[in-house]
Amino acid sequence: MLLLGLAVIVGLFLLLWALSLWLQNSSIADVAWGPGILIVGLTYYFTSDAHTFRAQLTLGLLAIWAIRLGLHLGNRNRLEGEDYRYVNWRDQYEGSWWWFSYFKVFLLQPVLAWVVSLPIYFAIVSLGPPTLNLLDYAGIALFVIGFLFESVADEHLRRFRADRANKGQVLDKGLWHYTRHPNYFGESLLWWGFGLIGLATGGVPGLLGPAVLTYLLIYVSGVALLESALVAKEGYVYYVGRTPAFVPLPARLRVMLIKSIKSKLPAKPPPRKPIKRRY
Repeated sequence: MLLLGLAVIVGLFLLLWALSLWLQNSSIADVAWGPGILIVGLTYYFTSDAHTFRAQLTLGLLAIWAIRLGLHLGNRNRLEGEDYRYVNWRDQYEGSWWWFSYFKVFLLQPVLAWVVSLPIYFAIVSLGPPTLNLLDYAGIALFVIGFLFESVADEHLRRFRADRANKGQVLDKGLWHYTRHPNYFGESLLWWGFGLIGLATGGVPGLLGPAVLTYLLIYVSGVALLESALVAKEGYVYYVGRTPAFVPLPARLRVMLIKSIKSKLPAKPPPRKPIKRRY
């Protein structure tokens, strides 16, 4: 059944690739990220017999996340056009972008989405305890916090960009005051929530999904990629110096943690004095 989920989402993105060639817009792959994972979840649900309350709850939470994210990214794509990353790649690859985009975007994304959705498989298909347990409730709590974090951060950013007076400025208000990427942090947190719900059924391998997503958001397609383009913006270096990149920790707590970590590190040995040689 896992492979069926992979086949479904790869097939969906193959159709989207053909549509992107007609629209000359590869950003529809981003818009389809959430809805594509929702379709994978629906595939698992309707091809299995485990229609438990946990499965239905997981599918409901997944639908809430996927629909909101799809509408948000779809509206941004409508207003701002194709993402700058795809525009740059289109210019870089020129005439070969039509086929290269399939492997670089429309094949890679569904495979990653399938990996990220692993906890959904275990939460929906695996037979766990008949009633929700502490891991389920912890997972639901993480999902709610992460979903609110991501939704509010996206709305703050939307309003900021809609005001022409903010052009060229750095958003450092609201949740963006506590972390430079609150939407990415919220996305990671809610998927760890799905990971805990999957873990409640014994689905330990499902934790690979949120782990891969968190790594990608911090080191590959999220923080690292976005900040390489933002670092030249006026005032952004100062913003980086006073605001954490991912986890929204208050300044005082960050200082305390750094001091605590440093105090536990082994002390550096004093520098050795050079040996004077006699010749």
